[in-house]
Amino acid sequence: MLEQLVHTPVEANITVPFLLLLLVVLEAVLSADNAIALASIAQGLEDRRLQRRALDIGLIGAYFLRVALILTATWVVQFWQFEVLGAVYLLWLSLRYFTAPEDEGHHHQSFRFASLWQAIPVIAFTDLAFSLDSVTTAIAIADQTWLIIVGGTIGVIALRFLAGLFIRWISEYENLEDAGYVAVSFVGLRLLLKALAPALVPPEWVEISAIALIFLWGFSEKVTPEPSDPE
Repeated sequence: MLEQLVHTPVEANITVPFLLLLLVVLEAVLSADNAIALASIAQGLEDRRLQRRALDIGLIGAYFLRVALILTATWVVQFWQFEVLGAVYLLWLSLRYFTAPEDEGHHHQSFRFASLWQAIPVIAFTDLAFSLDSVTTAIAIADQTWLIIVGGTIGVIALRFLAGLFIRWISEYENLEDAGYVAVSFVGLRLLLKALAPALVPPEWVEISAIALIFLWGFSEKVTPEPSDPE
C-alpha cells in the first residue's frame, strides 16, 4: 500500500519532501510499541535520572546500529535469518514480560538492572530488532540512502521523546504496559511471517489499525489512586 502511494505520479520538486514526510510518519506510527518497550526496559533501573540516561545513551547506540543496518540493508534483506532472529527476540521480550512476577501495582517486572551499563545494550539491541521491520519498509518506499538515514534520525529523536512520555504514562494508565507488549508480540509475529511466509503478512493498514486499537485499550483505564489513610 505504501509503495503504491509513493510511486503514484507526483511533481519531481515535491517528491523528496513527500518521501521524507512519509518516512517520518511511518517511523512515528511504528515507534509506539518500540517506545513503550524501551520505557519498560528503562524502568528496570530504580532511579528516574538513570532511566533517562539509559534512554539517552542507549538510543545513541541504537542510532549508529540503525545507520549500519541502513547501509547494509541491501545485503541484510537477502538473509531471512536476520528477520527470524529479530522476530524471536521480540516474541521472547513479550513472553518474558507476561511471565514475569507482578509488583504491588499488578505490573509485571521483567527487567531489573544493577547498573546503568546493563540497561544500555538491551535498549540499543531492542531498537535494532524493531528496526529490521521499519528499515526494510523504508527501503521499499525510498531508494535514496541519505533520505532513509534522515528519516531514521528523526525517528530516533521522536522515539526518545515518546519513550520519556511512556515512562510517565505507564504509571498513570492501568493497561498501557500490557497493551505495549501485546503490540510487541504482534510486530514479532508479523516479522516472523515476513521472513517465513511473506504471502501471509497482513497489509500495513491492518498492522497500523491493530496497533491503534491495542493502544486505545491501553489508554482506556487510568490507575485508581489508593485512598489515603484517615488521620
